[in-house]
Amino acid sequence: MLCVRLSSLVLVSVCSRVEARVEATCRLSSEEVRGYAKEGDILIGGIFAVHLPDFTPISFVTKPSWVGRKTFSLQSYQWLQAMVFAVEEINRSPTLLPNVTLGFRIHDSCMMMKPVLEGTFWMLSERKLPIPNYRCLDKKPLAGIVGDTISLHSVQMARVLGLYRYPQISYFSTSPLLSDRQHFPSFFRTIPSDDFQAQGLGQLVIHFGWTWVGILATDNDYGQHGVQILQQELVKAGACIAFTEYIRNIYAEKNAQLLAKAIRGSSANAIIFFSSDILLIPLMDELVGENMTRRIWIASEAWSTSPLLSVEKYSSILSGSIGFAIHSGDIPGFKEHFTSIHPSVSPEDIFMKEFWENNFNCKWQEETPPQISWNYSTKYCLENDQLDISKTFYSDLVVPRVTYNVYSALLHYVRNVRSRKEAGSELTFDAGGNPQTQYDIVNWQPGIDGTLKQVIVGRYKGNAPARNRFILNISTILWNTQERQVPPSVCSRACQLGYRKAAIKRKPICCFLCVPCPAGEISNATNSAECSKCPWNERPNTKQDRCIPKTVEFLSYVEPLGTTLTAVSNLGSLMPVAVLGIYIHYRKTPVVKASNRNLSYLLLLSLTLCFLCSLIFIGYPTPEKCLIRQMAFGIIFAVCVSCILAKTIMVVIAFNATKPNSNLRRWAGPKLSYVVISVGTLLQVLLCGVWLLFSPPFPDQDIHTQIGKIIVQCNEGSSVAFWCMLAYLGLLATISFILAFLARTLPDCFNEAKFITFSMLAFLSVWTSFIPAYLSTRGKYIVAMEVFAIISSSSALITCIFFPKCYIILLRPEMNSKKKYIVKGIG
Repeated sequence: MLCVRLSSLVLVSVCSRVEARVEATCRLSSEEVRGYAKEGDILIGGIFAVHLPDFTPISFVTKPSWVGRKTFSLQSYQWLQAMVFAVEEINRSPTLLPNVTLGFRIHDSCMMMKPVLEGTFWMLSERKLPIPNYRCLDKKPLAGIVGDTISLHSVQMARVLGLYRYPQISYFSTSPLLSDRQHFPSFFRTIPSDDFQAQGLGQLVIHFGWTWVGILATDNDYGQHGVQILQQELVKAGACIAFTEYIRNIYAEKNAQLLAKAIRGSSANAIIFFSSDILLIPLMDELVGENMTRRIWIASEAWSTSPLLSVEKYSSILSGSIGFAIHSGDIPGFKEHFTSIHPSVSPEDIFMKEFWENNFNCKWQEETPPQISWNYSTKYCLENDQLDISKTFYSDLVVPRVTYNVYSALLHYVRNVRSRKEAGSELTFDAGGNPQTQYDIVNWQPGIDGTLKQVIVGRYKGNAPARNRFILNISTILWNTQERQVPPSVCSRACQLGYRKAAIKRKPICCFLCVPCPAGEISNATNSAECSKCPWNERPNTKQDRCIPKTVEFLSYVEPLGTTLTAVSNLGSLMPVAVLGIYIHYRKTPVVKASNRNLSYLLLLSLTLCFLCSLIFIGYPTPEKCLIRQMAFGIIFAVCVSCILAKTIMVVIAFNATKPNSNLRRWAGPKLSYVVISVGTLLQVLLCGVWLLFSPPFPDQDIHTQIGKIIVQCNEGSSVAFWCMLAYLGLLATISFILAFLARTLPDCFNEAKFITFSMLAFLSVWTSFIPAYLSTRGKYIVAMEVFAIISSSSALITCIFFPKCYIILLRPEMNSKKKYIVKGIG
């Protein structure tokens, strides 16, 4: 601030000389600046558009008349009174400015640039004819200026006041340009910037789940900048913009038709209007003519509480609208102050009488000479008239919004200072001179008289954490569908559970198709962009909307297949036991003696174990089962086939040993058979030992073979070892088959080689067919195939080798005699 600290005499002298010098120069004449003034130790300035402009044609012959004083703004006068009330409240407070009286200078801007700047210079210089760079009022510093309404005017004020670092606090200018501290270092405001409003509106749209919206905005800085911020906010949140159109003043009716066509041709239900109320009237008239209802209109603060649009004419269109309104607050005592004002109480208020005339529709009687007669057609104002709030046509006094901002601006003029207002709330400024972002959320609902009323349904706090920014009472919102449920505004309906979104070529991301999830995947949320796979131990349900535990599959004792195989194995094990009992009971008969009793006993015992070892394959695969089942199978069958091989060798040796001069007689004893069995079994034991040592079998869970199932099985560890074990059994069986086949021509009365031939043929056939079945089967059926092969091969051996002898022993005892079997060295 440039201030000349001189004595009163010197200051007045300087100002007088400067004023005289200015008058002497060649310039356009200037009108004297008048205002509403009240003296004090410290002065506060105020700029208010008490009158609205009333332009007249310019002839360029005479000086243009710029002062529009025909339309008196009752609303602006209320804002002016809020400032007066705040000054009086500060002066009455013993703590705010003790021993200091606050005065003011209030000027009428007429909502035009020239009076705005003239009023600003008047407050700076304190002269009727403003003088730049001089202040001619000693010891009465100017603390700051409150104003203006229009952002463009505030910008010009801020450029002047910024030079002198005078604080300027606007109550209604929302342009984001004014947040630039480099160009406007001393500008503050009590209304949030349009940046914060646009961000908040975008977040409001997302809060209600509207992802397909249209935007209409005025074709000026206010609308264009708002559209830019809105688009950024919506795109960042994943929403899409159906269309963006601008409202133009030129050819308003034609422009309204084009806008209505854009709205009608779009599938977007939610439309954001970033505009002032007066510019929306042509469009609203067009929408009423087309009866375009059941849309969601989202209002910016410039028209969210507009009395121009709240009339019955637009009720069918705008009912259910929702938007941001300037935050309102209670001003304790202001209602009493406003109702107590009177021209006789405040004669220095140069606007009071005109306000009185407009409010009471009367005319103040001027002092006239007695000879002049009364004009009885004129209604004159009475001295005892009192204001009645209930009869005023503006409702902003009941829910003060801009009035509240004016009141707040007088409680602050220092950056980064926190102060508590009398109403109890706290006002702070950020680095850009902006207050905390706070808006009321209003819903347009039809009133009893057919007009629309704005009902506060919530609040938006831009500085709060994301989850706490909106405080909404959804149940109080009445939408244009006359329902409480939030209407949708989407390009494509939400994909249900079990489906995912698929992009449509050359369409925004909000427009998509819903396709089922691939096999094995789920989506458990609506509008899923991708399907997800279930954990390894779970699978999708039939609707593919959640994961359920996979079916654990193994050959169980309780399932029909497992129960059947268990029963057959148990019954099969009884056959060799029964045969063994017969052989023991008839052990002295020729048939039993001729078949080599000891080898037969060992073979029957091993066959019993062959049947029983199949039980190890049934049931849940445990580590112990996996370790022993293949080893037990391989070793037991090795014993069994080795016994058959020994039998075959002993048959060949027995017949050949009877020949004269045969060298085989010394091998005809039982020792050879034990050696064959021992060697044949030992080789299998060594093979299984190496298998267990280097790559033992273990329980495994197969989740890839069958979708939706966990196959619990024994992993053989080394498939090479498994097939080597089977190959060794096949080798023993093949040798036995060949030897038995060669001995088949021996005399029938003694020869059991042909039975061994059939048994080995059956044995090899079973296990040869097992190989392709094993390789082509999965899951529990692999185990079932192996169990079936074990039972089948064991049954083939006992049937082919022992059933014919049992038949003779039990049913043909006459054939069981020495006459039939005369063989030396056997028995």
